[in-house]
Amino acid sequence: MRAPLLPVSILSLFLSCAGVCQAQSAAPAQTAAEQNKPSPPGASGAVEKRTERIHIEDAGARIDEVRVGGETKTIEVQPKGGMPAYQVEPTKGERSWKILGF
Repeated sequence: MRAPLLPVSILSLFLSCAGVCQAQSAAPAQTAAEQNKPSPPGASGAVEKRTERIHIEDAGARIDEVRVGGETKTIEVQPKGGMPAYQVEPTKGERSWKILGF
């Protein structure tokens, strides 16, 4: 008995139609000029991150912290009593001092 060719031809027709439909639904690629063109502020989908400046002061020191988008960027500590100010690296916790105030 001979196997029917109809199911194989229907399957191949279905797969070729699916490929054509997928190719048509893809978004057109942007040209190089469109990709490199700067977007005007506020027009892009990106949201500007909020900047917070936190100031804490007690009897021993004054601490100024800057956060951008909830992430700490800088920490500056000014001890009271004539000691020099220093910065704390937010990711490592290391302290560094400015020499000669440059």
